[in-house]
Amino acid sequence: QVQLLESGGGLVQAGGSLRLSCTASGNILAINTMAWYRQAPGKQRELVAHISGGAGTRYADSVKGRFTISRDNTENTVYLQMNSLKPEDTGDYYCNVDATTRNPWSRQAYWGQGTQVTVSS
Repeated sequence: QVQLLESGGGLVQAGGSLRLSCTASGNILAINTMAWYRQAPGKQRELVAHISGGAGTRYADSVKGRFTISRDNTENTVYLQMNSLKPEDTGDYYCNVDATTRNPWSRQAYWGQGTQVTVSS
């Protein structure tokens, strides 16, 4: 079993910055991809940023040039640095981790509990 603990959300004015963190714990053998999703009220959850095991990254068009995803493999942590925040970035942000575990042997995706980001105009 893998547990994901998120932190870093909050209230910020437009143009400000926040850094989200997500740390995985448990009987982890390896972590492949890690990603951040967000969900605004009344909307579907959408992929914001993705980072591969080799540290290759992909971003939603709406956040390119403003957000940066990174990972620290020694800490099993993924970060999302969010700069130049806009009101439309408001929503609940969730990390997602593709992890392989031992005892039992399994590979599956896990979700964090979510952290709220509110950007005021």
